[in-house]
Amino acid sequence: MTVAAGFAGCGTGRLGLYPVVDSVDWLEKLPPLGVRTIQLRVKGCSESEADGMTRRAVAIGRRYGARMFINDYWPAAVRHGAYGVHLGQEDLDAADLAQIKNAGLRLGISTHSESEWRRAAALQPSYIALGTVFPTTTKPAVVIGVEKLNQWVSALKNKFPLVAIGGIKRHNLHQVLASGVGSVAVASAITGAEDYREEVAWFMDEIG
Repeated sequence: MTVAAGFAGCGTGRLGLYPVVDSVDWLEKLPPLGVRTIQLRVKGCSESEADGMTRRAVAIGRRYGARMFINDYWPAAVRHGAYGVHLGQEDLDAADLAQIKNAGLRLGISTHSESEWRRAAALQPSYIALGTVFPTTTKPAVVIGVEKLNQWVSALKNKFPLVAIGGIKRHNLHQVLASGVGSVAVASAITGAEDYREEVAWFMDEIG
């Protein structure tokens, strides 16, 4: 795989299981289970709150050798030397991408349409997230479905690491993996599980 030249690469073409969590407490729980790619996504924080959470996230990532991506709060991520930043389409308009790149941070971008992933690809990010694949309660979003996921993965898989996201659970995981996508982001499948340890083990075993 050709690693994106614009932003720093993630050291692999596959990020594997990629939990998206809403607290630093989850960042403490998952790396001991072998999870090595995690995104901290907490909305509505003040600057000082974002700074404190990011500082703690970076420390946890370094302790376990995990790829910690910070959703949205890129100034704090740059300030504390985070592994990477994840941005949505709206965030791209406001973020200083040159500053993120020059600081050596990785960049992941959410995309929900062909025009959006083409825009993302032009920026040469570290990875591109494709979704929302299935309906989800995490946030309102356009559902792209498996057919479009297959088409988009086919167009992009030899150019960027790809992450499928949105409503992915045990019962539909294999439909997603059949697309050839190398990484799968999950939220409530793990954070809402009766036994998150068992859920993490199952997903890691299936994704490989």
